[in-house]
Parts: sequence; C-alpha cells; structure tokens
Amino acid sequence: MFDSLFGLFGGKSKSSHEIARDRLKVVLVHDRASISPEVMERMREEILQVISKYMDVDRKSMDIGLETQDDAVAVVANIPIRNYKHPGNRRN
Repeated sequence: MFDSLFGLFGGKSKSSHEIARDRLKVVLVHDRASISPEVMERMREEILQVISKYMDVDRKSMDIGLETQDDAVAVVANIPIRNYKHPGNRRN
C-alpha cells in the first residue's frame, strides 16, 4: 500500500492503468476509515505544523496516508527531514 501512495506523490513513472489502480486503493482506504479527503488534508497540515516546529522537512517528497490491515487503520508517514532546528530557532 505504501508503494501505491508513494506512486501518487512522485517516484518512478507508471502506466495510466497502474495510476488508476493506486488511486482506487487510496479511495478505498479513505472510505474504510470514514475520513473525507478534506479531513485527511487538514490532518496532514496539522501534522506538518507540529513537525515543522522541530525540523525542516521536504514537503515535495513527503507522503502521509492511511493504510489498512485486517480491521485496523494506521496513519503512515514518510517525511524526509532536511535539517533539525535548534531549540532557540523554533518558530511558534
């Protein structure tokens, strides 16, 4: 599933069939978790706000999504870190 999410946000080029299949998987995960795309985007931004207080992240290469396994849903995040911020340099 992670590979599917990664493919939507960058990475190796895929055929239109693979892209459509991966997007459908993401939609199904969101439906099972009962989370709308708007709520997912707000959650993503809030997670980034907190992490950005402590680290400089690469927003273009990051990936935050949901993954299902059996009856559980997990938030899965791959957030590349460019640099750690020193405590005195944090923005509030």
